Amino acid sequence: MKDRVKNIFKNAVSKPDIILIKNSSEPFIDNNFFYTTGLHKGLFEGSIAILFPDGNIDIIVSELESETAKKADVNICVYKNQSEYSKILQQSISNSKNIGVNFKAITYNDFYNFNKKFSDLKFLDVSESFEKTRLVKDEIEINLIKKACNIVDKVVEKIPELLCENIKEYELAAEIDYLMQKNGADKAAFETISSFGKNTSEPHYSHGSTILKASDFVLCDFGACHKKYNSDITRTFVFGKTSEIQIEMYKTVLDAQGLAFENSKSGVKASDVHNIVDSFINSTKFKGRFIHSTGHSLGLSVHDGNARLSQFSNLILEENMVFTIEPGIYLPGFGGVRIEDDVLIKKNGIEILTKSSKQLIEI
Repeated sequence: MKDRVKNIFKNAVSKPDIILIKNSSEPFIDNNFFYTTGLHKGLFEGSIAILFPDGNIDIIVSELESETAKKADVNICVYKNQSEYSKILQQSISNSKNIGVNFKAITYNDFYNFNKKFSDLKFLDVSESFEKTRLVKDEIEINLIKKACNIVDKVVEKIPELLCENIKEYELAAEIDYLMQKNGADKAAFETISSFGKNTSEPHYSHGSTILKASDFVLCDFGACHKKYNSDITRTFVFGKTSEIQIEMYKTVLDAQGLAFENSKSGVKASDVHNIVDSFINSTKFKGRFIHSTGHSLGLSVHDGNARLSQFSNLILEENMVFTIEPGIYLPGFGGVRIEDDVLIKKNGIEILTKSSKQLIEI
């Protein structure tokens, strides 16, 4: 983990003496706490990680988290009450003047209290440094993401067996979540999308009580979280006989994804990948019906590092970045098709991490 910490300092535009990561309570937990410590269990509410330029880390934790904290290669300071907490924090940062803080994750209340207690210190925003560092994965991260991808691949293969007349969207979502945990996921990476029929035209629909009917599209978008790292996959099925328009939509999306695969590699602009996909779909009868970016960065967060394959991105792809590639076509009132895979950027191309079938099957 020391290399991760050193890279965070290296990528910081401002030059802090130390960097402080402060967790509040759920849901205001900074994933960078887990990124830098390597911990993958525990909540660590109220805990602080203090990063040093040489890669060393101090963490300040309550007795509640002290045993879990021992699994990390860090210096652990345990407090029993707020008085001890304040004293330890004061001692930990007493020799520093410029404190790096992740402005994008710290709560206003925590930052206000820091400013009040340490009015003589200067707090610097290092949020972009965290994002930049996390975009390029190390070997440990890649292996954890591959495991998360392997889990969802196993689930995809079972979905056709689950589809039957009158099943409800929320019932299918529950089965998918169960199968992910049965195959090794700690939890779902995000709320599972399980949509039928015309609901598939809403990219972020989630799931409801709609009943599956003959010739409906079935769109399943879900991810597995394994030791804090995530996968994200989408597959679209048809329940019953496919229509000509359904086949044409599916083929267009699959061909668009293939173009993204062919044009993604280290040194390529993220915007170029999206523009190739968008131009292709707009050259078909489905012009204007691709309504989101081609993909997003993936890792410790489902949208890791906040990078996208979009027309507005200035990012240049680098080796060992991980992205989703997920073109789609959406026809309101009728339905939608999205096909999503997770890929590892390589020097001369990509490695596709999700490997389950994308053949359009009549179920």
